[in-house]
Order: sequence, then structure tokens, then C-alpha cells
Amino acid sequence: MVEKSWVLIVLVVFIMHGDESLASDPDPIQDFCIPNPKFGYIKTAHLSILPCKNSSEATTDDFVFSGLKSSGNFTDTGLATFPVNPTIFPGINTLGISFVRADLKVGGINPPHFHPRATEIAYVVQGSVYSGFVDSNNRVFSRVIEQGEVMVFPKGLLHFQMNVGEKPSTIFACLNSQNPGLQKIPSAIFGSGINEELLEKAFGLNHKQIGTMRRRFDPKTVN
Repeated sequence: MVEKSWVLIVLVVFIMHGDESLASDPDPIQDFCIPNPKFGYIKTAHLSILPCKNSSEATTDDFVFSGLKSSGNFTDTGLATFPVNPTIFPGINTLGISFVRADLKVGGINPPHFHPRATEIAYVVQGSVYSGFVDSNNRVFSRVIEQGEVMVFPKGLLHFQMNVGEKPSTIFACLNSQNPGLQKIPSAIFGSGINEELLEKAFGLNHKQIGTMRRRFDPKTVN
């Protein structure tokens, strides 16, 4: 296991430079804003916010999160993710960050996806991970990153990961938005209800093949 201090260094560097070059969310107007559990999100014309409780009611526990000590539940692709945002970690509300622990079984993948509102920086805690992203010219930037290495995925660009080692891998990623959004490419295409004829023409697939893909990525779809 890599020294925890390296994880701290990665986070500090990312947060310090976020306001200058990667800022996504609005700057806070107070030291912190611990969400008031009495209220949910308040929707305005442009965004949803979590109302703050009185700062005098904040405690140290609001700024500590202990939920990443173990992995989440694994999917059939060999991926387990545990995303953390202000709804479960009050201390990061309005600070413009969120983070996630991702675990990959041997051969497991994190399918192509993107975050429309955030840049992501991924730190390999353990394992060997084939990691990369695709730019707007369809150029792939990829390599195997090892334990202790970091890769950045620019905002809004498709990216992916695969465990190519002989042991399970763990990744810690930080995003410069408390609500980065997540769009999984397979699910967005075949699980969203896009017109079947369009999909057939776009991918050169027939009706039966489109049905197979829809059942895989949207079990509720009946063909």
C-alpha cells in the first residue's frame, strides 16, 4: 500500500490549483457550509443548493469521512465505486470538490464515460491500470499507470480504465465539482431510448443486435 501521505499531496495540489485553472463550481462566500439536515436541495433558476446550518453548529465530524476503508459492490464488469459528495460528506459542500474510490478486479474495467462538469485526477493506490482518455480529435492518450502514479482526465472528455495486473487494483480520484455528473457511454446509447432505426444506421447493427444491446444496458427495455 502506498504511503497515505502521497494521497494527501495529490489532493492538496489539485485543490490549490483548482481555482486558478480548473475551477468548475462557484467560489464559496464563507469559510464552509455544512448542509442543514432539516432541508433537502433548494432548486433555483440555475442550480440546486444545500442550505447551510449555522456555522456555530459545525463540528469536527462534519469535516471527516471514514467511508472509504473498504470497496463498494462490484458490477458485472469487475468494477466497484464509492462516490462521495456533500450529501454523505457535509464538509465538502460548496468547496467545489468530490471524490471516489474505485476498485477493479483482475481484468475488470471502468467502461468509457465522462463527467460533463468536472476534470478528474486519478491516483493508483495499488495495482496496474490501463488508463486513458480521448480528445475531441479522437486521439487516444493512454498508458498503464502503476501504484503511486497519477493521471488527469480533462473536463468533459471520454475516459476509461482496466486492471491489467495480476492482483486487484484500487484507485482514488478527485473531481473539481461537488456535482460532476456521470455519463456512461454504453448506457447512454443503448439504455436511453434512442430511436432504434437511428442506432441501426449509426452502428451498422440489425434489429436483433440492437435488442441484445438494449437488454444488456437497460433490462427494463422489452424488444
